[in-house]
Amino acid sequence: MVRKSWKVYTGLILLVSSAVLAALHALIFKDLQNLFFYLALDVVFVPVQVFLVSIIIERLLSERENQSMMKKLNMVIGAFFSEVGNRLMREMGTTCVDFPILEENLSIDAAWDKAEYNAAADFIKDYECRFDPKSTHLENLKDFLISKRRFILALLQNPNLLEHEKFTNLLWAVCHLTEELEARSDFSVLPLSDLLHLQGDIQRAFGKLIREWLSYMRHLKQSYPYMYSLCVRMNPFNSAASPVVGDD
Repeated sequence: MVRKSWKVYTGLILLVSSAVLAALHALIFKDLQNLFFYLALDVVFVPVQVFLVSIIIERLLSERENQSMMKKLNMVIGAFFSEVGNRLMREMGTTCVDFPILEENLSIDAAWDKAEYNAAADFIKDYECRFDPKSTHLENLKDFLISKRRFILALLQNPNLLEHEKFTNLLWAVCHLTEELEARSDFSVLPLSDLLHLQGDIQRAFGKLIREWLSYMRHLKQSYPYMYSLCVRMNPFNSAASPVVGDD
């Protein structure tokens, strides 16, 4: 015998309950005309009720699912910055000609408010840091990125990243930079034209990196103040940053 689902049983119970209540109404009030009139009236508006309820329930479920997905995604982004992003920004930042300007505009502290974050976001929206191709520590950058390749590739396999195009583009930019650096064995003999090409790859990855980092810092301030405190003290755009809590 095929086992019926709970939905079938629930539907049958509701139908029987309606029939019983209708019969009681007819026995007590003996007014079948009004009973059938209101029954027909309710049936007329059933499609509208189903439509409205479906929209509301679907929207609530969708919002809940999005919140859950974004929470998981921010955990992935946090793992990336802890494992790769923060050090990568420091490695690139040390050879950025404009680093003092970055320090001035990205010196996040615990007191930053919405207006300061908006100002920083406007600053880095289309910002491209200038690098001196001859002073960039390409060998150190290459070794670090190769050592983190498996970690980055594992992140790209996370299905939640499909909902965050900007972060996915950041990971692809970092992967491309890794491949470009790995393809060259001796940076000291590269012509200036090739160094400028590598500079463009670094600029692309660095720009995406700092934009995602700022967005992640804003998220931590709103949702995880204790994590935000450590990230502020480890700010890669603060040369005096230290994880040690001062006396203040």
